[in-house]
Amino acid sequence: MQEIYTSLGLMSGTSGDGVDASVINSDGISRFTAIKDKYYEYDSDIYRKIHELKDKINNKDDLNILSQELKDLERKITLFHAKAINDLKIKNENILIGFHGQTIYHNSKEKISRQLGDAKLLNHLTKKKIVFNFRKKDIDNNGEGAPLTPIFHQLLVSQNKINLPVCILNIGGISNITIIKRPIGPIDIYSKDLGPGNCLIDTWIRKNSDKKYDHGGKLAAQGKRNEIIFEQAQELYINRNDKKKLSFDVKDFDVSFSRGLSLEDGAATLTDFTASIIAESLSEELDKHAPINKILICGGGRKNKILLKQIQVNLGSGINLKPIDEQGINGDFIESQAFAFLAIRTLKKLPITFPKTTNCSKPTIGGEIIEN
Repeated sequence: MQEIYTSLGLMSGTSGDGVDASVINSDGISRFTAIKDKYYEYDSDIYRKIHELKDKINNKDDLNILSQELKDLERKITLFHAKAINDLKIKNENILIGFHGQTIYHNSKEKISRQLGDAKLLNHLTKKKIVFNFRKKDIDNNGEGAPLTPIFHQLLVSQNKINLPVCILNIGGISNITIIKRPIGPIDIYSKDLGPGNCLIDTWIRKNSDKKYDHGGKLAAQGKRNEIIFEQAQELYINRNDKKKLSFDVKDFDVSFSRGLSLEDGAATLTDFTASIIAESLSEELDKHAPINKILICGGGRKNKILLKQIQVNLGSGINLKPIDEQGINGDFIESQAFAFLAIRTLKKLPITFPKTTNCSKPTIGGEIIEN
């Protein structure tokens, strides 16, 4: 029987609004138990600074130009994570910490995926073993560095006895899929990014109101899609030469085409545009891997009722979208649980990415480890 480890996963997504923290027990292979999940919202200063710097960074040179500001923010983010760990009051002294950090820039073509988070400082503050920098080795092996959660998705599906084949659609800042055809055993999982998830809608709301996101899609429901701008946006997207990329960053998309619209009409137009891209890309992938008609949705975007309604309309009645929560799985904490799981796999020198999940040249072991 494989040894069971206790691991804490810390994940801050592209929305940059806070940290999901999950404690799990797992062997890193075929067994997993969720122990505790909790969300910690960033204070307004950290939230504001994350998005200010993201808006300023358009290429790797900007990382150097803004290095001091990034260093200052990284320290604040690390201290915030340390406080979250302390608040959880974990009794297990040997707990492993999977520390993803806050993605500030991701560009696999430039072989850069920069997450803010000082693992050495976090190790010093917590006296715990830290696993971090999960994406670098994959990128070094010609992978995209994302998505990283598919191997955990396979475990969730297997453990919850979900009928196969199945597609998991994660709608975070970026939308991505994992297609699983077999239970745990041979690694037969496929994944890729589809395009924008919440990023366009969140950016629009953040720039045009005092809110962080469109709660439940209520603002979009009050607005009306601008047909001219919607069609122009679709045409621009169709003609992009990078729309078939395997991984995206939120910087690959912008809301400038919606300039001049009201808050509500902009939300409605961007929601419909996002839904059209997700549905089109998803349909293409499902056709390649047919027959699959069961789609389980996780991530924050599953709570946007208008977005989900429009994705379903675009897909048609032959494909069923269902929240993963209906399978007894908490859709809010899958990624933080995943990084706890990936930390264990890293410690055991087991691969976390595969040629069909990130396009890496070979199965690749994940992050780096710091311990006292």
